[in-house]
Amino acid sequence: MDEESNPIKDYLFEYIENSKIIPKLISEKKFDMIIENITKNCYDKILTMGEKDESVGVLATGLLHYLLTNSLITSQRKVDYNGNELDIVIPDIKTLEKDHKKTLLICITKSSDIVIIKEKIAQLEKIQPEKENIWLVLSENIQTNKKTFVLSKDNNSFSRIIFEIAQFSNVGGANKFKILRI
Repeated sequence: MDEESNPIKDYLFEYIENSKIIPKLISEKKFDMIIENITKNCYDKILTMGEKDESVGVLATGLLHYLLTNSLITSQRKVDYNGNELDIVIPDIKTLEKDHKKTLLICITKSSDIVIIKEKIAQLEKIQPEKENIWLVLSENIQTNKKTFVLSKDNNSFSRIIFEIAQFSNVGGANKFKILRI
């Protein structure tokens, strides 16, 4: 999906722009509370805007891009790497090529089909041999051999993703500024 207008992203960013609480939460680095607030207030409406997995994937993508920017975590988004589209690379492709241990790939699946998810994992494992450095964002809790974050109204483990990314970046030494103290 390219950067053209999308009703889900438009709705998300309109909500953020009109929110009184989100700027305060950003300044306090309470990224989990931002995700919870947006999920509570936008999730149901977003589900009416298209097929569930696709809609949740677009919401997760928009939200993650916004939060990575505001948390000052170095990342590359929607990267074409040897013919594969990578959703999010932390910190960047250059680091992936030099040191797999310091690079995180985040795949935002737009499907609940385990066969499609396993194909995507296999594709990513050819790029990132450090298998524990491949994380998935899913619309429902599906058993995989990867670290997963579920973006849903009830079982929302996605709210911890920015802190876990920051922790990975700080441990890996990629985030020189260590903006988030964890």
